[in-house]
Amino acid sequence: MDTTDRKLLDLFQKNAKTSVQSLADATGISTASVQRRMRTLREAGVIKREVALLDPKSLGLGITAIVSVELERDRLDQIDAFKRKAREDRQVTHFYCIAGEADFILVVMAKDIAGYEAFTHRFFFADKNVRKFRTSIVVSTEKATSELPIS
Repeated sequence: MDTTDRKLLDLFQKNAKTSVQSLADATGISTASVQRRMRTLREAGVIKREVALLDPKSLGLGITAIVSVELERDRLDQIDAFKRKAREDRQVTHFYCIAGEADFILVVMAKDIAGYEAFTHRFFFADKNVRKFRTSIVVSTEKATSELPIS
């Protein structure tokens, strides 16, 4: 990947609807070269998906919770089961396995506090392998981006 690819990616991640012509103009290469490079980046898995970013509040999702989770046991089958459950749950928008005091960090979206409470009962309290979880409710979002720092 060269500097032109990085510039293409930086422009593209800001707006995936940017036209091939605009990308070509911004990078100083031909439209055919842009198309070829973008195809190569997609095939290599550098561009994983092209998605629409939606406004949670407009969709009635008023609660964002950041949750740290500690599991009871360190059995691989139970860890895998928890990972699978978190990956499959649509309310879990981000899921990280971490080193530190907790085992995992989840970002969970809900309509309201009652919706989040229902999630905790279904997801944590019903799981005998969850030792402890701590929730922080987001009061305001000062920055949320999917853009990576491409240099």
